[in-house]
Amino acid sequence: MPYTVPQHIDPNKIFLVNFSELEGRMEPEYYQPSLASLEKRISSKSSKRLRDYALSIAGGATPSKSESNKYYTDSDHGIPFLRVQNLSTIGDLLLDDCIYINDDTHNNILKRSQVSEGDLLVKITGVGRMAIASVAPNGFVGNTNQHMVVIKTGNANVSKYIARYLNLDIIERIASRHSTGGTRPALDYSSLKKIPIIENLDFSVIDKAISLRKEKLAQAKAKLASIDQYLLGELGITLPEDSHEKTFIVNYKDVDGGRLDPKSYCNNVKNLKNAITDSSFEKQPLSTFIVNESSGDWGEDIERKDLDFANYTKCLVLRATEFDNRYNLKLDNSRVKYRYISNAKLRRMNIQTNDLIIEKSGGSEDQPVGRIGILTREILGNKTIAFSNFLHKITVTGIDPQYLFFYLKTMHNIGLTDSMQSQTNGIRNLIMSEYKRQNIIVPDKQAQTQIADHISAIRAEAKALEQEADAILEQAKKKVEEMILG
Repeated sequence: MPYTVPQHIDPNKIFLVNFSELEGRMEPEYYQPSLASLEKRISSKSSKRLRDYALSIAGGATPSKSESNKYYTDSDHGIPFLRVQNLSTIGDLLLDDCIYINDDTHNNILKRSQVSEGDLLVKITGVGRMAIASVAPNGFVGNTNQHMVVIKTGNANVSKYIARYLNLDIIERIASRHSTGGTRPALDYSSLKKIPIIENLDFSVIDKAISLRKEKLAQAKAKLASIDQYLLGELGITLPEDSHEKTFIVNYKDVDGGRLDPKSYCNNVKNLKNAITDSSFEKQPLSTFIVNESSGDWGEDIERKDLDFANYTKCLVLRATEFDNRYNLKLDNSRVKYRYISNAKLRRMNIQTNDLIIEKSGGSEDQPVGRIGILTREILGNKTIAFSNFLHKITVTGIDPQYLFFYLKTMHNIGLTDSMQSQTNGIRNLIMSEYKRQNIIVPDKQAQTQIADHISAIRAEAKALEQEADAILEQAKKKVEEMILG
């Protein structure tokens, strides 16, 4: 008599698969009834597969970062080099956080993965959502790394349709079902090309939602952009106009014993510092408020089995990746890294609520180091937090830490922090002694609290708009999915 799973057991956790139903895959997740049933339903509505629309499929590679001068350049002289973070579930390429390769790299070692307008780009490796799809915009020329493929369909409208389709949650579940690997899943070309494509779906409800979402996000962006002007206005700082002079004179006495590179002596930096000095409020060096500071540690891989675990703690280790450039540190569960940190080093870090985390090394041609984060109660939560050796932590007293966080963030945004760094081998390094000497404008405690509260309110309004924008898109996607599944 055949065995049946009792009805009180979740069929997605315990289920039976007949030998005749095996498809060459042995992992149980692939045969999970809800996923297998979903793919069967989708396939029954289509005779087409992704391969029917692909004239060619190619993946790229990542040129060595240790030889950055050989392969990479800046945005003014380079070709956009796409990474997974440049893809989006609305089908648009996000190019604000883009790095660039030179023409020689684009036309030689990465010639096969060149991207042109109308091409379809699909994520095939990495943690998190699989098969995120975007379309190269009009006039675009770029390239891509190995974590996505460029699919040439020969028709921009076809690419846009498939991107809309692949970005549906139910289709992403099918794509993830076919991925292999553990800590870093991958979707091979064969499985990618087998994804069933339903033709002639009406995506107008999604198109309208995306348009409305962009409006909401633009409003949120405008609110965030207003913060710097608000803070500068409250502190009586008038930003000087950019000086376009490429040559300037510096007195020897101003250089003697100091830095020899011109960055910190240029007119723009001098004018910024003068604007801060001209504020009528009290000013004190940042070092005045620091009562504890610590460099970070990258720790040991959690896969190691030979550690004396009594002397180590598993920690979520903050990296430059966690700085989101808009709000604060962003702990995305699909990207965070856990490492073993020695208990002695963890004690030395002495992490407290409202500590400030400073990015002291890393950056890129278009991203200066010196970004700032604050360790809120929400971030510390029930996780043990540590930070990498590319970051630096300070504990402050005698000043509102939230106010200081917003102040230092604005100083980075207006370009002052850029003058406090050196660059070697393509890596930017914050000169911590100079960073700690910078003047902090210090209004009275009540004013500090009012400024911090007002900025927090603006950020909350922007966040609410972003959440509303995402909800609008998700609701539209669900309507299309309901039409597909009946």
